[in-house]
Amino acid sequence: MVLSEDFYCDEVLSGHTSVQKVFESDNVLAYHHTRPFYPVHIVTIPKKHISSLLTLEQCDNELLIELMDVVKKVASQVQSEYGACRVLTNLGKYQDSKHLHFHVFYGEPLR
Repeated sequence: MVLSEDFYCDEVLSGHTSVQKVFESDNVLAYHHTRPFYPVHIVTIPKKHISSLLTLEQCDNELLIELMDVVKKVASQVQSEYGACRVLTNLGKYQDSKHLHFHVFYGEPLR
């Protein structure tokens, strides 16, 4: 599979790639990563296209609050179950898919 610039819009939100959902609202989706790098690896995304943390605009404030609330809930669940977790977003050349997303993960890298 060739990854597009925006895997989340092109594959996940379009329904072309099915995912195991952890949480979904009208504006936010959290699901288990399709190719996890960690034993527990959950991705949380806004359903609106925002290319990265740096391109957020003031009109996105309510969405950002909702997104961070979901990240917090998912992280709390992972920490409760495993005792720890990490939350990460990437920028620039570290960001493979140009759609704002947060990784919530636990454990040592699988590869």
